[in-house]
Amino acid sequence: MSEDQVTETAASSSKGRPAKKADRGFFARIALFVRQVIGELKKVVAPTRKELINYTLVVLVFVVIMMVIVSLLDLAFGTGASWVFGGTGAGDR
Repeated sequence: MSEDQVTETAASSSKGRPAKKADRGFFARIALFVRQVIGELKKVVAPTRKELINYTLVVLVFVVIMMVIVSLLDLAFGTGASWVFGGTGAGDR
């Protein structure tokens, strides 16, 4: 990346100093923001098919584990509440 493409914010923040407030107009700041967003989006790398399947499986396994934990806690708290308040359970009405 050439030096003229580096924004003032990026250049000054990498040196550990706070960036100077630029005397730019409203639309110039919006244009700078859009250029920075496009620059960041160009850095994004799409996952391969194998990685995507792996990530999906990890998420699904995590969701199933969380469902089991929440179900067990619901059962335990429901049973505890029935015991404390003298209920006979959800099946008896």
